Amino acid sequence: MKHAFIAIICLGLLLPSRALAVDPLYEDTLENVLREKGVITKEDWVRIQAAKERQQADTRKNMDVEFPVAIGYGGSGFELKSKDGKFATQIQWRFQGRWSYPERDDPISVSDFNNKPESTFELRRVRMKIGGHGYYPWIKYYFEVDLQSTSDSGGSPGNTRLLDWRISLEKFKFLSLQVGQWKVDYNRERRDSSGQQQFVDRSIVNTFFTLDRQVGAMLYGHLAPGTWADSRYYAGVFSGSGRGEANDDANMMYFGRFQWNFLGRDLKWSQSDVEYHEQPTGSVAFGAYTNIGKCTRWSSSGCGTLDGVNSAGLPYTADSAASAGQFRVQGMVEEFAFKWRGLSIQHEYHWKQVKDNSFPEGAPGYKTNLMGSYSQIGYFPHFLFSVIPKPLEIAFRYAFVDPNVFAKHDKHQEFTGAINWFFAGHQNKLTLDASWFTLDQPIGSNQHEQRIRLQWDVSF
Repeated sequence: MKHAFIAIICLGLLLPSRALAVDPLYEDTLENVLREKGVITKEDWVRIQAAKERQQADTRKNMDVEFPVAIGYGGSGFELKSKDGKFATQIQWRFQGRWSYPERDDPISVSDFNNKPESTFELRRVRMKIGGHGYYPWIKYYFEVDLQSTSDSGGSPGNTRLLDWRISLEKFKFLSLQVGQWKVDYNRERRDSSGQQQFVDRSIVNTFFTLDRQVGAMLYGHLAPGTWADSRYYAGVFSGSGRGEANDDANMMYFGRFQWNFLGRDLKWSQSDVEYHEQPTGSVAFGAYTNIGKCTRWSSSGCGTLDGVNSAGLPYTADSAASAGQFRVQGMVEEFAFKWRGLSIQHEYHWKQVKDNSFPEGAPGYKTNLMGSYSQIGYFPHFLFSVIPKPLEIAFRYAFVDPNVFAKHDKHQEFTGAINWFFAGHQNKLTLDASWFTLDQPIGSNQHEQRIRLQWDVSF
């Protein structure tokens, strides 16, 4: 009789659940009841438990085989990944809420310095990022959607717009190809994500000198990594008409950038030394571009027109009114960046020339030169005074723009100080910055303005 009970229990454990429908509560306690009544020995009970564990392990293994997708979370958000490693998708949500007073953006014109003060809460950026790879790990893709654009961030309030979409072929480190739409890898300040800035936003230099997002193709690579010749290069051809715009003539934008990591360690696209580089890491870079078209500047909105006046003292022709190929715009940038043990330094010097073909060559207004520069420094004082909390960073930035080197008394300047509190690196941080802006005037008194901003930036 004793052996008959054991055989029935073992048979129930080995049969598929659909073949022997047993109440779960009774099934979980049956062997315990039999053990208490002395029907089975302790050794029999142990064998039954071992059989149950083997059955559960086999069930889990079968489920793993039947469900080929792994789910997880990492630095790029939630991840879905095929078990064979051929496909992966990361999804990340980003929110950036900001309060500003008395200006929402950088004052550029005289009217900006003299308008009424504004105290503003706004959703500056609400975005969805999706990236990953397909078929092979080196075939990568990425796109980013702005769910809450504003007029000041380059869109229409409340509208959804596609910011980035690109495919990258990165089988070889020394030679890769990227096609699509993205921020041109021309200079560090613009290429650094707005979510990885040291200040609430970029300097006044960005408005005048950025190439922003363009549609095109680019070759790039990483050469001699880990050596004194460690460097990166970028060379691309783009439509030159900005985000989401088709070219309206036969001319294209051409650009190149060379970055030397002079200490043999690669410096990533990111501000603030939140990684705490144990070894000093720095880079020196040079970039240049040329373009013929209707644009004299670019932004997240696409093709645009420079503020101010040209060398003839006249406002630039608006891109909407310009003829095809009216402007030849060329630029160069020199860049330096450095990080070490909580210290970060970043600097850029820009030169830009606008040739307006609607003027005769050599006449006033035909050629206008612009110059600009910024320098910024940040430090985590905890590493000098341990009593100061580790997540706290202080930073300072100076920037200037000369919108017309042929004219005098028209310089823009910015002085900005910032305090950052990093809850989880750039993934979750709070930034408070305060700025002083000046605008020189050839006639009358110079203009000045102050601004304070508080921003929470978080990615999930």
